[in-house]
Amino acid sequence: MEEQKVIKTLFVDCNDARDICNRAQYKEASAWEILKLRFHNTFCKVCNAHSIKNAKLTSLCSSANLKTMDKQMKTDMKKSLEAALKNAKE
Repeated sequence: MEEQKVIKTLFVDCNDARDICNRAQYKEASAWEILKLRFHNTFCKVCNAHSIKNAKLTSLCSSANLKTMDKQMKTDMKKSLEAALKNAKE
């Protein structure tokens, strides 16, 4: 009986594994969840492939050194685009 509880808590379905994988990418998954994901990935080749692709994507995004615009720059750009569209229509 006790063994069934351990096995049931260790197994996750593919949807849960995908969610854990995505949270692990952003370092939001707990150690227990990561352990369950690794256990699931040893038996599920589809989820294992997803985890590998997810890890590659994370490393590419990290090495790309991406930068975002601040809110003021976005607002200024939006205003200038709206003005340019208005002038183009006239």
